[in-house]
Amino acid sequence: IADINPLTSTDHNANQVNMFMLFTPVIRYDAEFNPRPALARSWEVNADTSELTFHLRDDVRWHDGRRTTAHDLKFAYDLARNPETGYANSSFWTHYGEASVPDSFTFRVKMEPHAEYLDPWRTFFAVPRHVLQGVAPAELKNHPFSTRQPLGNGPFRFVSRQAGQSWTFEANRDYPEELGGRPYLDRLVIRVIPDATARLTELLTGRVDYYVQVTPEQTPRLEASGEARLVGFPFRSYVFIGWNARQERFRDPRVRRALTMAVNKQGIIDGVLYGHGEVARSSVPSIFWQYDSTATAGLDYDPEAAKRLLAEAGWRDRNGDGIVENERGEPFSFTLKTNQGNLERKDITEVIQSDLRRVGVDARPTLVEFGTLIDQLNTTRDFDAVVMGWVTEFRPDDADLFACDKIEGPYQWVAYCDPGADRLRDSLTRIVDRAAAKPLWGRYQRRIAEGQPYTFLYFQERLEGVSNRLRNVRPDARGDFVGVDEWWILPGARPGG
Repeated sequence: IADINPLTSTDHNANQVNMFMLFTPVIRYDAEFNPRPALARSWEVNADTSELTFHLRDDVRWHDGRRTTAHDLKFAYDLARNPETGYANSSFWTHYGEASVPDSFTFRVKMEPHAEYLDPWRTFFAVPRHVLQGVAPAELKNHPFSTRQPLGNGPFRFVSRQAGQSWTFEANRDYPEELGGRPYLDRLVIRVIPDATARLTELLTGRVDYYVQVTPEQTPRLEASGEARLVGFPFRSYVFIGWNARQERFRDPRVRRALTMAVNKQGIIDGVLYGHGEVARSSVPSIFWQYDSTATAGLDYDPEAAKRLLAEAGWRDRNGDGIVENERGEPFSFTLKTNQGNLERKDITEVIQSDLRRVGVDARPTLVEFGTLIDQLNTTRDFDAVVMGWVTEFRPDDADLFACDKIEGPYQWVAYCDPGADRLRDSLTRIVDRAAAKPLWGRYQRRIAEGQPYTFLYFQERLEGVSNRLRNVRPDARGDFVGVDEWWILPGARPGG
């Protein structure tokens, strides 16, 4: 984690730390994904659902002792809506307007009636106005608050950071009792261990108690060790191949559909994930009510149909070398990038290479340092195709990924533009009634399936390794650190015993 500022960070791990340790979100979800109070003690909407009011607690304090107020929340909200800040989830606020502070513990915001309007507040936080006031929005990501001295108001307070090595937090002894009170653990150290083998070794030798995202090939050794246990749960994260439609070879949706049909997704799950995953058909996970299992009918693994579709799009093996060419005789050859250090994705690119070779397409796996790859995706767009992952929010919204008006945005990697898909997505965001929205969700997923901006490979089963001494660990689709304030260590296994 290089940037832990909730307004500027694009790191999923930073978001998890912020949500469950360092900050207090406006609301929380329970295990059934229903909203519950957190920083907001209560809330209401007016009769025509054009205004949302949060009544905040008056006993949540910043870790320097100052009260967290509605002024802090409005300060954060205004910054998140300022394009210069670079807030990662700008689509959260598509249907929101100006905010006001009637008093120090009341936050009121204008909005258009829309679906799941509370969802953004699950992962949104006030920030300390007294620390950040006067900082230019474009400079926030470089401020000490973001990189080496964050000030939160959650159950754990920041202690120290060793760049590239660790973040250390300690229990907030003054956290309100109604929000859980003082955490059971005195101290938490988030360590950076780039090598997966080293992470497992640290877990099995007792130097790490919680290993986030165990790699599938490590599960047999972990389960046989007797030193730790495996905790798995269906997660909202999917892995995909993104096709850069800025390049001519990927502009035809028939080509993208053919490439999808050439990839054996279940084979990847069985061979690379050891069965710990579920075939992805769209960006919507099967645990969500919006999911439509029929969305990709006709796009199942079928190499022969893939060859026919490629031929229809003008790609045929014209010289008998086993690689298809276009009418100009140019071979269908491209670089398939993924991030260095992720052995799972490395293996996936090699499987994809083999699968595509069977239909006459030459994919060349290339590993790129993670920070460099993110810059190539977000900024320079220097890639042909990429294997990456994405976490779907509880209110699914692909706008940042696929909307026509987001093509210059950081996450519109593939330059996909379908006005019909945009209209459906925009309609969905305005329908409050789930029964009325369900058929449109099916239409939207089928539309994306037709365009195939991504080849959605699989939704992962999130795997965590937990030492035998650490108890009450129950992560779920909300995140890796759900309930971290209630984790505890067996008395005899504590330092000093």
